[in-house]
Amino acid sequence: MQTKKIIVCDKIHQKGLDMLSKESDIEYIDASDIDKEKLLNIIGEYDVAITRSSTDVDQKFLQKSDNIKAIVRAGVGVDNVDIEGCSKKGIIVMNVPTANTIAAVELTMAHMLSCARSFPNANNHLKIERIWKREQWYGTELKDKKLGIIGFGNIGSRVAKRALAFEMDVLTYDPYIDPAKAIDMGVSYTKSFDDILACDFITIHTPKNKETINMIGSEEIAKMHKGVKLINCARGGLYNEDALYDGIKSAKIAYAGIDVFVKEPAINNKLLDLENISVTPHLGANTLESQEKIATQAVEQAMSAARGTNYPNALNLPIKESELPAFVKPYLELAQKIGYLAAQVNVGHIKTFKIEAEGDIGEYVDSLRTFGIVGALKESLGEKINYVNAEFVAQEQGIDMTSKKISNQSEYKNKIEISLTTDNGSICIGGTVFSDIHEKIVNINDIKLDFKPKGKMIFFSNQDKTGVIAQVTTALSAHNINIADFRLGRDKKGYALAVILVDDMISKEVLHELSAIPECNWVAYAII
Repeated sequence: MQTKKIIVCDKIHQKGLDMLSKESDIEYIDASDIDKEKLLNIIGEYDVAITRSSTDVDQKFLQKSDNIKAIVRAGVGVDNVDIEGCSKKGIIVMNVPTANTIAAVELTMAHMLSCARSFPNANNHLKIERIWKREQWYGTELKDKKLGIIGFGNIGSRVAKRALAFEMDVLTYDPYIDPAKAIDMGVSYTKSFDDILACDFITIHTPKNKETINMIGSEEIAKMHKGVKLINCARGGLYNEDALYDGIKSAKIAYAGIDVFVKEPAINNKLLDLENISVTPHLGANTLESQEKIATQAVEQAMSAARGTNYPNALNLPIKESELPAFVKPYLELAQKIGYLAAQVNVGHIKTFKIEAEGDIGEYVDSLRTFGIVGALKESLGEKINYVNAEFVAQEQGIDMTSKKISNQSEYKNKIEISLTTDNGSICIGGTVFSDIHEKIVNINDIKLDFKPKGKMIFFSNQDKTGVIAQVTTALSAHNINIADFRLGRDKKGYALAVILVDDMISKEVLHELSAIPECNWVAYAII
């Protein structure tokens, strides 16, 4: 029996180390106290590494990881892991996405109660200032108050369950779920974000991406009623901190409970100067129970990976070019990009996903489907979706998936086309690869186009009339947005579609102005 070697690079709960010590076929070292430079000198001796936030899995790390087959990030975030670099070396990256769910849920409830009753302020008033003044600390009850939950995944849905126990009126906004998931729990579902802004309490539980950064800003706060209470125990930056500061200082926001910040440690954040806010130093996962779960789950995954039996929660799929024809890999990448693009352009709960492949690439259509699904679900699930669990998650969400090899019907030697239907409509995007390396999108719906799936892109569909392009460029110019490229296609039904590559991030305000152009059919923004 060959011994497998695991290195624990950062501190984990003792129970995880105890599990490793009991396995006769596992040899491990606790290297959490070893200097990080010295760690690089020994990392190459091991099969699997367990890391946390203190160890950067960067190019220096990977250069020394000659024998590493898998890396387990003991936690959710993988910001310090070069996943692309790991994939190139054939290293599987796994995380532990659900071990801290209950901890984050309960911290959210703690902040919600603090918002309602000002516990931190009352505590400091009595304990530090030694003042007994009960009349200063009148709070509000959660019962019968309306709670708006942004994001209804593992954490948001469990917050809802607890809020219902407090007899709150719970409403959720999540365009990526089947509304029945909420309704079956007794939670109201809305497609209008303004409905959330009308709630008494608002809490957010979404991944951090281009759609959710600054999701609550000055414009959204202006729509809230005076006395609203906000909670964020998810990711820093989902609430714009400047807008949050102004809202709290003006008393438009009666109270806020914040666990996460844009820049951490947040010891100099101006939000700390305000009285009507309770803050914690990113404690979402900081319970004894969650730390134990994180350690034990990480160790279980590491041992499975070392033995080569299973790779739970894998975030990548190592592609060894020697085992695939050279032309296949860029089509796998293109399928993922098309899926991601389609989900950004056609936002909503995905109902059907269809991929067709023509030419020699059709032999790999099932693999293409997996990559396309990963791309399509990435927009809503972020790091929770991976190549291992993609189709299972899609089935769980009720997505009807089909893949089909077809005979050549276009002028291209090889072509793939993904059709995505959501509760907001349908879109079909086709692409090909030139010279085995140059990825191109060649059609969107029935309109022929030619552009690379890369960069910041505005998609503008309109009635094909004179002067529309001038209106679009004028609107962008007014916001100092530079156009890097402009691709235009048209169909036989009187519609045109522009794909505008820009150098700058596009705000909701800009999209709103573009959608107000009379000839506009629809407008969308995507980043790849």
